[in-house]
Amino acid sequence: MPEAGLLIVGGGQAGATAAITLRQLGFTGGITILEATGAPPYERPPLSKDYMQGQRGFESFLIRPAAFWAQQQITLLTNARVAGLDAAARTVILQDGRVLSFTTLLWTAGGTPRRLTCPGAALDGVFTLHDREDADALIARLAFPRRVAVVGGGYIGLEMAAVLSKQGHHVTVLEAQERVLARVAGEALSRFMEAEHRAHGVDVRLGAQLAEITGAAGKVTGVCLANGERLVADLVVTGIGIVPQVAPLLAAGAMGGNGVDVDEFGATSLPGIYAAGDCARHRNRYAGNAWIRLESVQNATDQAIAAAHAIAGQPKPYTALPWFWSNQYDLRLQSAGLSLGHDMALVRGDMASRSFSILYLRENRLLALDCVNNARDYVGGKALIAVGTPLDLARAADPAVALKSLAAA
Repeated sequence: MPEAGLLIVGGGQAGATAAITLRQLGFTGGITILEATGAPPYERPPLSKDYMQGQRGFESFLIRPAAFWAQQQITLLTNARVAGLDAAARTVILQDGRVLSFTTLLWTAGGTPRRLTCPGAALDGVFTLHDREDADALIARLAFPRRVAVVGGGYIGLEMAAVLSKQGHHVTVLEAQERVLARVAGEALSRFMEAEHRAHGVDVRLGAQLAEITGAAGKVTGVCLANGERLVADLVVTGIGIVPQVAPLLAAGAMGGNGVDVDEFGATSLPGIYAAGDCARHRNRYAGNAWIRLESVQNATDQAIAAAHAIAGQPKPYTALPWFWSNQYDLRLQSAGLSLGHDMALVRGDMASRSFSILYLRENRLLALDCVNNARDYVGGKALIAVGTPLDLARAADPAVALKSLAAA
């Protein structure tokens, strides 16, 4: 078994990006990636979009061709799950008993889907969508029209609802809060997305607390809500967030809680041990320097690049603007910045046209924006957030005025 100079735990977006960046920076030391699944590094966001719709094959999601890793002298160990970490001895212990040593460790293990805990959660027909195996298992059950209850009205839940309804399935979205996208968007966008899904035949239930999943002969037959209402369902798909995979790090003494804490270079509180991606909690300038954990391709990529620079002895702090995206029906939603603490939400354009933007401001400065089928505002708005210039609200609300032009106003 090879001893790695650098051991990367997790072969997703962050782990793969870090390894690629290190080689680009001239790092010649040994690199080993431990991946818990049997697949080489691949993009996961398309699973709930193109892959579920059969529009693209799995090979197109690979971050690099399978042969790339060996060509770059990067050892890829698949089906390698970490059970423990000894920070002092510089070793990780795998579930199969193997012990691997390291000089430097980069933890990019991401998270695992948050599971339902209600009665019936273990019935056949309850699915999450986190990796290719999850997607394949669900696709195999969708050969003919089904009645599907989607638990969770966040990005994943709504993307799944859009795909399933387009395929002819009867879909009900169960959102525990009083609006969809409540954690990530303002009310105007929430109401717009609710109306869009209903217009496509999706039954969107708000304030819907799931009490039980009912079944017969071990298989799902329906769901029961806290108010006593029962709905027939053949399948239940959950999209209620992830639990960061950091238990071995915290047990080894790393600082953290909801994720492992890292500085602007990706360093944890344990010497020589770094982290990046969905599992890493950091102080973010766009959140008022608060500790946050972001679940996005952007964050995974940019944190991994910062960590790689630090490991290569070429420190470059993480300062990236957060951005997100989602495809639902013919809607392209692009978001930038973090709307935490905004005191005004300003709509640019006519929402009925299905091409508009919502600006989130504090003291007339742009904190974040959501753009629906409006790439021009998205590009201009990103620049405006970075500058932090107070805006003329009348001009900012006028869709005929380019957002980019307001940066110099």
